[in-house]
Amino acid sequence: MWFHVLAMRMFRPKFRAAVAAMIFDEDGRILLFKHTYRKFPWGIPAGGLEYHEQPANAIVREFFEETGIQIQIERLLTAVSAREDHNISLIYLCKLLRGEFKPSHEISEMRYFDINDLPMMLFAEKELIQLIAKEISLP
Repeated sequence: MWFHVLAMRMFRPKFRAAVAAMIFDEDGRILLFKHTYRKFPWGIPAGGLEYHEQPANAIVREFFEETGIQIQIERLLTAVSAREDHNISLIYLCKLLRGEFKPSHEISEMRYFDINDLPMMLFAEKELIQLIAKEISLP
C-alpha cells in the first residue's frame, strides 16, 4: 500500500487551484490585464486561491488587489485544467462595480479588446475566450 501511495504522489499530476474573471463590455469586448511578469504580457484577470479561501472570494480579492477595482460575480462559467502551468481554474463571468484602476507590481494596464483581434497572449487563453464568447452568445 505504501508503494502505491508513494507512486501516486510522484507520478500523478498536481494542480494549483486558480480563479479567473471574464468581463465583457456592452460591445462584447473582453477585459484583459497587461501583466508585468509574463513573456506574453496580456491575459485574463486571474489569481491563485489562499488556503481555506472560497474561489468566489478569491477572484474578487485578486482583482481588487491588482487593480483597486471591485467586481461582482454573475456566475461560474466553467472549470478548466491546463497541463502547461498545472492549474485548475474556475472561470467566472463578472462585472465591474466601482473603483478606479491603479497599476500594481503585477498589472501595469487593463484594456478591452475585440475577441476577434486579441493581443499577443497565451494560446490557451485565446481559445478559452473564444469558447466562452460563443457559449454566452456575445454580439
